[in-house]
Amino acid sequence: MKKATLYEKLKNKRVKCLACAHYCQIMPGRTGICGVRLNKDGELYLLVYGKAAAVNVDPIEKKPLFHFLPGTEIFSIGTVGCNFGCDFCQNWDLSQSSKIVQQKIKDPKEKILKLGKLVEYGQDLPPEKIVKYCLERKIPSLAYTYNEPVIFFEYIYDTAKLAHAQGIKNVFVSNGYESQEAMQEIHPYLDAINIDLKSFSERFYQKTCKAHLEPVLKNIKRAYEMKIWLEVTTLVVPGENDSNKELESIAKFIAGVSKGIPWHVTAFHPEYKMNDKPATPAESLQKAYKIGKKAGLKYIYTGNVFDLEHQSTYCPKCGQLLIGRDWHTITESNIVNSKCPKCGMKIEGVWN
Repeated sequence: MKKATLYEKLKNKRVKCLACAHYCQIMPGRTGICGVRLNKDGELYLLVYGKAAAVNVDPIEKKPLFHFLPGTEIFSIGTVGCNFGCDFCQNWDLSQSSKIVQQKIKDPKEKILKLGKLVEYGQDLPPEKIVKYCLERKIPSLAYTYNEPVIFFEYIYDTAKLAHAQGIKNVFVSNGYESQEAMQEIHPYLDAINIDLKSFSERFYQKTCKAHLEPVLKNIKRAYEMKIWLEVTTLVVPGENDSNKELESIAKFIAGVSKGIPWHVTAFHPEYKMNDKPATPAESLQKAYKIGKKAGLKYIYTGNVFDLEHQSTYCPKCGQLLIGRDWHTITESNIVNSKCPKCGMKIEGVWN
């Protein structure tokens, strides 16, 4: 547990958390929506500082990031807790565990004790140890992922700052709900971000994610304007966000920010509170791909299905195969000095 930096003090020992766009006003003895930022006697504390509940070394394509250091490994960490409550969450055992504890306990003193125990679900992994591991194994980047990164902001900030000093890049895999304050603080140390644009419907965000659409749209624009490398992912859920109108709205919005932003359209698999839904048919992803192309997007990728053609990168101008992929493995890489070797078109991305 460590005292937070992103908060304001209010009257009667209440605090206002500034980490995400919920801007929770928290009473003493309680946490914000995320379940890991605790008001203790009028001060805000991050319960999961240095406590990694999920740790892996992954191919960077798994994030997914297809235009950022392709073919390299990335050290990935996450904690318990989340500021969303998505009914289809694939990591719900991590993201929702802190909320389950809160729902079962009414006594604030007991809640603090139980939440303190909860963060033992994870290993001690201080920032220094993370950076040392990456240096020893020559891993060029770090991903803050599995749950929403911004809820463990202070842990990330200290790690990211150390990592940058050693030439290691930092990546968010995010639901896009960062506060403006958080984005401004992490900006100097954040090299890439994949933002989930789960829907283009406010109703969907409220009902299915327990959040709002507008902050996500703002952060997609903000990340692009800050020149943080940006890719966007949409999990296509049958009967929820797979209509032509919805997919067209998403594609047009992304293209309106930049036609060079890669858009990942990925298949849903039954999970958590949506385990009665069917998996996304491949045809739905093909439809999304065509809609994205019609909107003018240069790079569209399908995910969570076997589709080698639409998981590879092609030159938007001449059609040359630039990066061949077999799931998360690079089979061919032809980009030279950030350009297509055939026609010379510059290909958006961070290639080395």
